[in-house]
Amino acid sequence: MSNGGFRSLRVWQKGKELAVYIYKITNAGEFKKDYGLKDQIRRAVVSIPSNIAEGDELDTDKQATRHFFIAKGSCAEVLTQAIIAHEIRYIDSGVFEEIEKCCTELAKMLAKLIAARSKRQPFYP
Repeated sequence: MSNGGFRSLRVWQKGKELAVYIYKITNAGEFKKDYGLKDQIRRAVVSIPSNIAEGDELDTDKQATRHFFIAKGSCAEVLTQAIIAHEIRYIDSGVFEEIEKCCTELAKMLAKLIAARSKRQPFYP
């Protein structure tokens, strides 16, 4: 628990940046008109920094890691939706590659955070 310091976590910052990026690209072209896919990818991407922030604020590592796992799952969801958006030509290869890079990096960072928070703390009487 970091007592409100989630904004200083690099993983939260990258997740928030990805959310802002997704909001911008889904507000243009054909993506803008596809309310179903646009809404789904937006909900998934907002879940990433939201769950990181919530997890970081919780009292126990067990509670925190549960939220970090949800954020990691949301990375996979965003990547899946980006693959679909790319294949139906809502986004070009450059945009897709940027999303893929961000999702992969976030998933790795979350895996490290989960590993760090899952370790049992030594007991000192």
